[in-house]
Amino acid sequence: MAKADIAALLALGAAFFIAIGDVIHQRSAHEVADESVGHVQLFLRLLRDRQWWLGSVVAAVGFSLQAAALGLGSVLLVQALLVTSLLFALPMSAKAAHRRVTRWEWIWAVALAGSVAVIVTVGNPQAGQSRASLETWTAVVAVMGPVLVLCVLGARMWAGSVSAVLLAFVSGALWGVFAVLTKGVVDRLDDGLWPLLRTPELYAWALLAIAGTAFQQSSFRAGTMTASLPTMTVAEPVVASVLGIVVLGETLNTDDAGWLVLGLAIVAMVVATIALARGEALASDEPVDAKTAAAPSSAPGSSIQPIHNPHAEIAEESAREDRRLP
Repeated sequence: MAKADIAALLALGAAFFIAIGDVIHQRSAHEVADESVGHVQLFLRLLRDRQWWLGSVVAAVGFSLQAAALGLGSVLLVQALLVTSLLFALPMSAKAAHRRVTRWEWIWAVALAGSVAVIVTVGNPQAGQSRASLETWTAVVAVMGPVLVLCVLGARMWAGSVSAVLLAFVSGALWGVFAVLTKGVVDRLDDGLWPLLRTPELYAWALLAIAGTAFQQSSFRAGTMTASLPTMTVAEPVVASVLGIVVLGETLNTDDAGWLVLGLAIVAMVVATIALARGEALASDEPVDAKTAAAPSSAPGSSIQPIHNPHAEIAEESAREDRRLP
């Protein structure tokens, strides 16, 4: 079996385990009752949650498979297949929330995953080097840093689905950089432990994993997976693919017809992302029914406040949507 085929199988396995970890992490983040908790405080609280650690172990299996795939294939190939995590995660999240995935959610999810896969694969990607120079990474930080800071500030100014999308973009972008650094770290494993410990990418790689996880949890906390996961799923492979081309020298070889297909796929990706995020926003804006509004805020003597449940609202919207369909 060719290396590319093995890398593809490993990437699909990674997508499955990462999806399970994302669903568990999302539920853990929503169980934090304090609405005013910040990004760092949320992350520190989750470190004391056994369920969150279970999700982390499962996700670690996925990241290990991703690293193995990156050791055999290009960033473009592996990240293209990782978008299938969205297709795994949506039904898992719906089942955990006691609702069903609507036909439109499936249509947009498939369109999103398919369009991103086309964007990063139709160009016939060719692998480049495994590592880049310090000067190259300094330029990457100078370009990406201000954009990510503005997204974090924007997430503090707006709430709901907007905040979830912005934080998810930050997390996805950081995981995209993480994927590119992973290829360099895996390449250094062949040189032994001591050369690996002297590699600057190792420590940046570890910091990005922590930061990416923290912003991922904050995005899950800010809204449902219907808003955060599509954004994250798009941002990671797009950022990783761009860096694979710019930083690692991977190339796209396609003809005029191929570039046309790429353009159409970009449009489809944007439309699908907006449609899924808009569905979450509509559900979150639905008024709370009289029974929910009349319910007591907490049990007598309890210090835990009730948790806003956007899953119930999106389930109501999904039911109304299905009734409108022929």
